[in-house]
Amino acid sequence: MALKSTIYKADCQISDMDRGYYQSHHLTIALHPSETEERMMTRLLAFVINAHEHLQFTKGLSTDDEPELWQKSLTDDIELWIDVGMPDDKRIRKASNRADKVIIYTYGGRNSVWWNQLHHKLERFKNLTVINLPKEATDQLAPMVKRTMQLQISIQDGQIWVSDDQHTANIVPEAWLN
Repeated sequence: MALKSTIYKADCQISDMDRGYYQSHHLTIALHPSETEERMMTRLLAFVINAHEHLQFTKGLSTDDEPELWQKSLTDDIELWIDVGMPDDKRIRKASNRADKVIIYTYGGRNSVWWNQLHHKLERFKNLTVINLPKEATDQLAPMVKRTMQLQISIQDGQIWVSDDQHTANIVPEAWLN
């Protein structure tokens, strides 16, 4: 019998002073059986950083032709394609050809080897942004993982503050390719 995804709920109060975006989002996030909580929280953080009324989680790990998150126009064009982790250059090329803008969020501290191997191939994609989330930053999110989360997020001057009723995390993303 196949393992099923674990469902998490996150109520996020977002105050993004950098973009002038102030909204609440009630999110349902499926944790795939092969996925870590760190990866799930990185997906959640990617949503928060790019929050928009049309941004949505996809089937992600379950399908090869969809990103972790995407934002589509009313005509079904992909405006924003967001991947998490260390995708290969073929997947990045495919994403860059299909979407107006592509963002990759790397995390977990093992990504510098990936970056050193691929950065020269990725610089040709003018619609690609690569953001690194340092291991120390994503580790701060671990104590906040609960099946039902109430999170307050403030973004200002490139810094992200995530807090719940007991913990606070300060995350400073590193732009590797902009």
